[in-house]
Amino acid sequence: MVAEVHDVHHPVDHGAWYDEQPEALRAAAQFREERLPRYLGYFEAARRGGIGDWLIDDRWTHVDTSLFQMVEGLRYMFPRRMASIEGDYPGLVAIRDRVAELPGIHAYLTSGRRQAFNENGIFRHYPELDGE
Repeated sequence: MVAEVHDVHHPVDHGAWYDEQPEALRAAAQFREERLPRYLGYFEAARRGGIGDWLIDDRWTHVDTSLFQMVEGLRYMFPRRMASIEGDYPGLVAIRDRVAELPGIHAYLTSGRRQAFNENGIFRHYPELDGE
């Protein structure tokens, strides 16, 4: 999924900016409409099949932290799209919320040390790639 997120803004040439690649608009639309729901649906189904409040077990694992980062990154990258579909994945959102409340993570998130998402990372927000 992370590779596909990256390829949305570099669909043809990883060395060229997204706005130098007209294919980025098509890649973003396809990812938003088809791939994103498929990935989120997979993780939501895995969550429903679990035995506790977390993805794999009845305790926190690093997989939950990865899902937290994925949801956070997608909210940054595609705020409109995520706002429109997030309700379909309540288990993932609940995991995201539980991770955010873990003492060490909460302290980090509310500190000045947290690096904000930006256009140099994997999850990049370009409004025109978020659809209408």
